[in-house]
Amino acid sequence: MIEYEDASPEVRAVYDDIMATRKIDQINNFWKALASHPPTLRRTWESLKEVMAPGALDPLTKEMVYLAVSVTNSCEYCIASHSAAARKAGMTEEMFGELMGVVGMANETNRLVNGYRVPVDERFKR
Repeated sequence: MIEYEDASPEVRAVYDDIMATRKIDQINNFWKALASHPPTLRRTWESLKEVMAPGALDPLTKEMVYLAVSVTNSCEYCIASHSAAARKAGMTEEMFGELMGVVGMANETNRLVNGYRVPVDERFKR
């Protein structure tokens, strides 16, 4: 893990952009780990910044989708990070509860469909 004070100028530039964009004063462990390979750090940050920028979906919706996928993928780090980001963007405990209900139901029905090998209805393909 590369701490800010030990970072190369290339890594510091990415760290500075992360902190400025997110309005934070420290770099989290995810970015510190990626900094061991600066091209991966830079590429991942640029892609994440682009994908998570406001667009047709608002920042709260994007964070909640990210959280849902992170729960499904069992990524403890991403669950913690994007739960915090979603709460900061306005997610309430009630919203979190409903989101987890949807995630749980989607995972259950996805497994059932895969297990039964249910063919897709033609009308859904239109």
